[in-house]
Amino acid sequence: MRLALTFAAFLLAAPALAQQPRPATCSRDLFQNEAGFRLQQTRLAAAGSADQATQCRTWREHVAYLQKARTVFATCQSGAERARSVGEMDGDLANYRALIANRCGGR
Repeated sequence: MRLALTFAAFLLAAPALAQQPRPATCSRDLFQNEAGFRLQQTRLAAAGSADQATQCRTWREHVAYLQKARTVFATCQSGAERARSVGEMDGDLANYRALIANRCGGR
């Protein structure tokens, strides 16, 4: 009986937990994420023909940007949109970390 009551209390609280309020800065943060992605694409393209040290530095900076962007998506989005965005960030982070490990000696 006690387990059933605990489970029932969880079910009643779950919607409230899932719908926590978003920070007031989310609109701005998501907009800045979009602008940042455009800037990052420009930087990555410019580094494409650069020396290896420049490429490695650019990739590391991109990883730092992706980590910040992931945090914004995780905080400011919900549902399927959040899952998609965070999943994309996780995939990109894994790819760039592997690239850095293979091409930059992991440093």
